[in-house]
Amino acid sequence: MNAAVFHALGDPTRLKIVSRLCRDGLQPLGHLTEGLGMSRQAATKHVRALQGAGIVDMEPRGRECVCRLRAEQLRQAELWIAGLAAEWETRLEALKALVES
Repeated sequence: MNAAVFHALGDPTRLKIVSRLCRDGLQPLGHLTEGLGMSRQAATKHVRALQGAGIVDMEPRGRECVCRLRAEQLRQAELWIAGLAAEWETRLEALKALVES
């Protein structure tokens, strides 16, 4: 699992950006960050952090950049977390069995 994914998702603004991309799909950078109260430069910085983690693709289209979610990285994170949850469930069941015996 790539720790950069969790680092990128650890920022509340980036989580909002990812949520918007999940909900609305492909979007120009200006629309994606509308209402988040930041400059275009700050928005670009956040999207580039997501791009560096492999979560978002950003491509120029004329004078605008369009952002697209790369769901595979999120699926990988989901699988990793599910594996941890299963491991803890196994440990808790073993502890329960020990306490009850």
